[in-house]
Amino acid sequence: QVQLVESGGGLVQAGGSLRLSCAASGRTFRWYAMGWFRQAPGKEREFVAAIPWSIGSTYYADSVKGRFTISRDNAKNTVYLQMNSLKPEDTAVYYCAASLRLKATMREDEYNYWGQGTQVTVSS
Repeated sequence: QVQLVESGGGLVQAGGSLRLSCAASGRTFRWYAMGWFRQAPGKEREFVAAIPWSIGSTYYADSVKGRFTISRDNAKNTVYLQMNSLKPEDTAVYYCAASLRLKATMREDEYNYWGQGTQVTVSS
């Protein structure tokens, strides 16, 4: 089992920045690919970014490319999502997820563990 706890959400003005963190506990964190997803009110949950367990490609949704950066610190069992140039349409609950796959994946059904989410609200 892996437990995931997100933090760092909040209210920010458009154009601002936030850094989300996801702390993992339980089974060996470094063996998991990690991802961030988000769900806006009245919408389906959608992929945001993913990172492999070590080497390999990271992936981003087109809507966040160039603005968001996913990274991980395996020594701290933590994955981050740096969000810059935030827009009102980035407002959502952001979820951290862990996949038993070693490579990053954009597919929600390939993630095995999920956090409870953290709210990000971007005001115009």
